[in-house]
Amino acid sequence: MADVPRLTKPDWERQLNASLPVFGHRNWIVVADSAYPSQSKPGIETIVSGGGQLEVVRKVLDAIDATRHVRANVYLDQEHAYVAEADSPGVSRYRQQLGDLLKSTNRVDMLHEQIIAKLNHVSQVFRVLIIKTELTIPYTSVFFELGCAYWPADAEERMRKAMAAAGTK
Repeated sequence: MADVPRLTKPDWERQLNASLPVFGHRNWIVVADSAYPSQSKPGIETIVSGGGQLEVVRKVLDAIDATRHVRANVYLDQEHAYVAEADSPGVSRYRQQLGDLLKSTNRVDMLHEQIIAKLNHVSQVFRVLIIKTELTIPYTSVFFELGCAYWPADAEERMRKAMAAAGTK
């Protein structure tokens, strides 16, 4: 079994910054808590940041925002809203801080298993970068599904309708 690389802070940031120009729509970046499993699909690369979850999420958001070619839909585990403070001390504060950090994103809450199924499906064809953090609160992974920044979904829909109207398959 291959070792998961433990990268220093500048190394994981370099890896992120090296991946983003290659990544496009349908690639994913995951900022995971420390218990997130190492996945075996060849298209999934897992690195360990050694950093805090919110710090890594902020860096990923900033890196995506700095690109001209991609934007992200952000998926969060729906279960996270139901994790009790008594069962996981610090979760309430984390929820608040994460909410503030993601307030201007296109955020989707979905059951964890549904997000993992999407990730599993997409990783059959497209690359996924997982950045593990030191966070030990359950259901806190943040999933970034990259999309094209310069071709929005409504433009795609209009183009497809025009093609259909012209009889193009």
